[in-house]
Amino acid sequence: MTAEPTGMRSNLVNYGDEEFALFLRKAFIKGAGYTDDALDRTVVGVIDTGSGFNPCHGNMPQLIEAVKRGVMLAGGFPVEFPTISLHESFSYPTSMFLRNLMSMDTEEMIRALPVDAVVLIGGCDKTVPAQLMGAASAGKPAIQLVTGSMLTGSHRGRTVGACTDCRAYWGRYRAAEIDDEEIAEVNGRLVGSVGTCSVAGTASTMACVAEAAGIALPGSATPPAVTADRMRVAELTGRRAVELAAEGLTVDKILTQAAFENALRVLLALGGSTNGLVHLAAIAGRLGFSLDLDLFDQMSRETPVLVNLKPAGIHYMEDLHRAGGVPRLLTELRDLLNLDALTVTGRTLGEELDAAPAPFPQDAIRTRQDPIYPAGGIAVLRGNLAPGGAIIKQVAADPDLLEHRGRAVVFANAPDLAARIDSEDLDVAADDILVLKNIGPIGAPGMPEAGYIPIPRKLARQGVKDMVRISDGRMSGTAAGTIVLHVSPEAAAGGTLQHVRNGDMIRLSVADRVLELEVSDAELAERAEQDRTQAAPRPGRGYRKLYVEEVTQAEEGCDFRFLQAETPRGTVPRATR
Repeated sequence: MTAEPTGMRSNLVNYGDEEFALFLRKAFIKGAGYTDDALDRTVVGVIDTGSGFNPCHGNMPQLIEAVKRGVMLAGGFPVEFPTISLHESFSYPTSMFLRNLMSMDTEEMIRALPVDAVVLIGGCDKTVPAQLMGAASAGKPAIQLVTGSMLTGSHRGRTVGACTDCRAYWGRYRAAEIDDEEIAEVNGRLVGSVGTCSVAGTASTMACVAEAAGIALPGSATPPAVTADRMRVAELTGRRAVELAAEGLTVDKILTQAAFENALRVLLALGGSTNGLVHLAAIAGRLGFSLDLDLFDQMSRETPVLVNLKPAGIHYMEDLHRAGGVPRLLTELRDLLNLDALTVTGRTLGEELDAAPAPFPQDAIRTRQDPIYPAGGIAVLRGNLAPGGAIIKQVAADPDLLEHRGRAVVFANAPDLAARIDSEDLDVAADDILVLKNIGPIGAPGMPEAGYIPIPRKLARQGVKDMVRISDGRMSGTAAGTIVLHVSPEAAAGGTLQHVRNGDMIRLSVADRVLELEVSDAELAERAEQDRTQAAPRPGRGYRKLYVEEVTQAEEGCDFRFLQAETPRGTVPRATR
């Protein structure tokens, strides 16, 4: 069998004459000053997602140089190329809306260019999922390098960091506990450097689960962005990329069912972002695996939260790094993991843990005998309000609200919420349940992080800190509260959520895993007929039209149907492990 072309001979442009295509390619790239010796080596693509609008990737130039150094030390030829860059605060209407587009960009550039392996450099919430989705579909050797977390800041003697503390101070401001002067002051203290959020938000979560899944080097998830540790990891990642090309170790050989189970286990033990579940479902779907929410919930019942990291705990990512990072957490979970899972090092997870540093006393990673929370950070709910499932980050909720029955206060969509949530005329009490519709994948579109519905201002000023809140949207991993998310099917897809009315009674029971709307089936059928005539018009053109027509629900990862693997290969977690 003839070997596939490699290096500059791969993916030649179709001019009808391959040798001419190679001749022309070399002529152009030699214009940049390269010699034949360089061009004949293993080509490692280095993906550049730097942007002036993306401070989470502010260390991108230094990372690229370190990766290229590692590639050259291993005898390879590094070539950087750009793709879309997404930042949470600079991506209208939401970065989730553009995640799939970035994944398509990543996949097609890997397919198009003459690369033998690729280093995926990303950090901000949707960039790592997009890169792994694209690389999984492209089918070439790839390795993930995250940009790393920001350093913490200090405000009036207290350590602060984005973005849990952003939300905490904004909540205090809304409640009139701090004034205009202090909120302006803290605004310049919350982000201590470039890098991703310094708590268990989505960026940190995806960094940790990527390492746990074996697609990033051991110990690479937690070094802060502006440290020497981060640069050394980048150099080692470049070195390993050259070896991956020689070994033919493609993404599908690493991201197996066993690897996804390890990633889900770490998501739970980390008390990580609920967004992590959506992203893992999307990445798994690219490889033919579907997420089984019920099996995931079983896993949650047996996996305690061990990481003492905000918002569930008290520490920051730099503390988790000093405590031993993901290898230390994996060591605590060792008997719950698939130790035979292959990692990007070419060794198994068990072999990597055998070589990991010995544990030492610290407070950022607890033992199984002394957990932060006795079960996993996320629980799955079902009932007539969420027949396709919903989730709650139970570790970040008010324990007194995990069993609750209350009256629905309904907002039709995000503009309705913005218009009425702070009205003194809003009919709402502390024991009510706030319900927000039409912020799901189709309804928004793009499933924004608006599920963190603010406490109505008049209640906040009375000292109310938490309420049960329900939506078909998402919530930032940096946020806390008794918040039910990802209700499926979403309202815009005709889900029961669309038919909730003001005053309806809703029962939430995390112990029983129930989310129930106390309205008869007959009444719901009548409401469904009424609501069908009031459906919002769908977009008529462009990417927004494509998105609305092809996006899946949360349990399938909000990916596009046409991007999922053509052949199903099983579920994650597996029914029997």
